[in-house]
Amino acid sequence: MVDPVDKIKEEFFSEAQEIIEGLSKDLLAWDASIRSGGNDPELINQAFRAVHTLKGLAGLFGATKMGALSHRVEDVLDQLRLGRMEPGHEVLDVLFGAVEVYGVILLAEKEGRDAPLPALEELMVQLDALGGEDSQSSAAASDYDLDPGLLQVLTEYEEHRLRTNIAQGLRLYRLRVEFDLATLDRALEQMKERAKRHGEIITYLPTGEATSVETIKLDLLMASRDDLATLIGSLGADNVVVEEIPRKSQTQKPAAQIQPAARIPTREQLALASDDEAALERDRSLRSLTQTVRVDIRKLDHLMNIVGELAIVRGSLARVAERLRREGDRALGTELQRLHRSFDRRLSEMQNGILEVRMVPLGQVFDRLGRVVRQIGREVNKEIRLVITGAETEIDKLIVEELSDPLMHIIRNAIDHGIELREDRQSVGKPVAGTIALNAYPKGNHVVIEIEDDGRGIDEAALIERATALGLVDRPSAGELSRGEALALIFLPGVSTRTQAGDVSGRGVGMDVVKTNIGNLGGAIDVQSERGIGTKLTITLPITLAIVSALLVRVGDQTFAIPLSSVSEAIAFDGAGVRVIDEREAMRLRGATLALCRLGRLLGIAEGADAPRRRFVVVTMLGARRLGLLVDHLYGQQDIVVKPLGKSLRQVRGFAGATELGDQRVGLVLDAGALIEEVLTEPVAERRRKVHA
Repeated sequence: MVDPVDKIKEEFFSEAQEIIEGLSKDLLAWDASIRSGGNDPELINQAFRAVHTLKGLAGLFGATKMGALSHRVEDVLDQLRLGRMEPGHEVLDVLFGAVEVYGVILLAEKEGRDAPLPALEELMVQLDALGGEDSQSSAAASDYDLDPGLLQVLTEYEEHRLRTNIAQGLRLYRLRVEFDLATLDRALEQMKERAKRHGEIITYLPTGEATSVETIKLDLLMASRDDLATLIGSLGADNVVVEEIPRKSQTQKPAAQIQPAARIPTREQLALASDDEAALERDRSLRSLTQTVRVDIRKLDHLMNIVGELAIVRGSLARVAERLRREGDRALGTELQRLHRSFDRRLSEMQNGILEVRMVPLGQVFDRLGRVVRQIGREVNKEIRLVITGAETEIDKLIVEELSDPLMHIIRNAIDHGIELREDRQSVGKPVAGTIALNAYPKGNHVVIEIEDDGRGIDEAALIERATALGLVDRPSAGELSRGEALALIFLPGVSTRTQAGDVSGRGVGMDVVKTNIGNLGGAIDVQSERGIGTKLTITLPITLAIVSALLVRVGDQTFAIPLSSVSEAIAFDGAGVRVIDEREAMRLRGATLALCRLGRLLGIAEGADAPRRRFVVVTMLGARRLGLLVDHLYGQQDIVVKPLGKSLRQVRGFAGATELGDQRVGLVLDAGALIEEVLTEPVAERRRKVHA
């Protein structure tokens, strides 16, 4: 059984991560507003509200480091929105740094590490340097031995009053009071009136303690110029204890005694708080419960596997119903078929429902890339404009997570290799700011992601020379490479057009990894480039890896499954129409040339004595590339559950896994993308050897 505490922690991590990503998005939009000559105050307010919410969340869960950082970031954002601080790159750099440090803190919280974080300490110094007088007063507040739980739930106005009183040199006091629940409101107002003669009560918070169920204990934070003796004489009573709050340098109180979580009010105490605060708590809880329910993706995977197994049962049920109708009780067979159709509809609805839950917008990863673009652009002293379209395009959550690193590699290369320096751009009449366009859109059962820059383009000659020097291409074959084949060399290990490695990229490590990672997701990547105009990389990915409808085919005596997401059609094969073009077999299909691959020959499957006279071509496609796979027989469509291959077979190209086909048969699942990649990008010399063999 899942520990309720662990579930609450997971909720905290998910909520905090969402707020941090929203803050990053607001800062990026604000940065763009400033670059365009404006300064949208609403964006600053949104960022402020996000940090304020994060601070309250940190206080609720006892995340003191996150709460302390949020307190300082709030001060800076408050100065910005009040016009007391000028927005600029220096301020934004520190705020973006805060987004990164939030991630570090969140990871440390998740792993249960309580060690000091150097990145946090450095950032605190930078925030203090930015904040001026208000930041100094805020830092002074943190110098007092105040309960972090209390500090982190202050409203904006209460924080303002606390800073103001400290700046005026007033002392801070804690009034520990106990009131009857029945007269709480009246007693609290009377206490505030009595305190006005000496200073100001800034806030109050239930302690979670009480001597009986009919009373409630509160801690009141008060600021006053009077000394402790005066306040005790005026406000002290049997139910009121007055204590001066010392500075941390004056106390030896161990940090272990500070327990913010103990300050969380109970439901009964919240109900007795002011009407506005209680209503706010209730509304916030209701919104959280009614709008979202967070589900671990592994649970969805488990459900999808069960649904996949049911799909196999569905196929077996259909075969039994058909056999019973033909060979046994016809009426019973017909009734079984009717039940099968009903089961089929409900199962499809279940599959689609689970898939819909797994789908998330690509904007989740696109927004994070915005920070990368800004950071790297400043590192290499290049002004970069990131244009994002299609962020609402949805794809499987697991694919989104695996996309982050490949996209970051591509963006880094575009900035470092592609976009020219300012002087070089100006000399050829280009705008000073380089542009990287990130676009996504659905295409059938796939999602296409395009990353395009307006930089210098790829030097094909340099690529060929580098690949030749590394022994990846021989000299005779290098001269016969087409433009597309030459550009594809960028995906080979160690190939780079840069002669010296830089801090950002240029070591020839990255693009080969990108291609491998995209291939592992069942996708493909293509490159187009024009010298002096720019480069465009196109990634084609399946919408999901969870549901696989496949076409079953036979080659020799073996059965294979080809995912339907990669199949455009299947046609009868006419051997008379085959031609050899560029030393590769091909045929004409509706006016276009289709490259052919004899699957049996590629996989080393010998033809049996009963080889069929009539064969079929399964037209597979990935992005703009198509390949015809020549097979012996078509069995039809079936939903399958793809199981991973063992360690010894995992690295074999061309196979995505294995599946149970029913009737205790097992078949291999073909990776159409890998086959297209292998066949269509095969070196000229290798093709020549195979054709003449």
